[in-house]
Amino acid sequence: MGLLDGMLGNASKIDPAKVQTEFSQILAPGEKVEHAYQLIRDYFVFTDKRFVLVDKQGITGNKVEYHSIPYRSITHFSIETAGTFDLDAELKIWITGAPLPLQKQFNKKLSIYEVQAVLASYVLR
Repeated sequence: MGLLDGMLGNASKIDPAKVQTEFSQILAPGEKVEHAYQLIRDYFVFTDKRFVLVDKQGITGNKVEYHSIPYRSITHFSIETAGTFDLDAELKIWITGAPLPLQKQFNKKLSIYEVQAVLASYVLR
């Protein structure tokens, strides 16, 4: 992922095994990271049990907030594909009790259809 992509709000796919190791302290016993995406220092992670937003804060990134969302709390979601002039695809996720959706942008290097399929496989169980 290029720095410019990160600054523009684009997320790129990262190795789930790396995230599994890095976040082993916050994962439940037997919980497996299936897919992970990075936005500069922040991550969002799809496990077999929940969706986790990881917000690294401050200059050093030593302070970290882990926002865990059970898949059953996701009421609906949408994707917007990239266009000719709009180079970013977007994922929106609505959570029970939250008036506004979570929004994440992806560059064209990442298939928004893949992300949607992963989310659908958990939400639609």
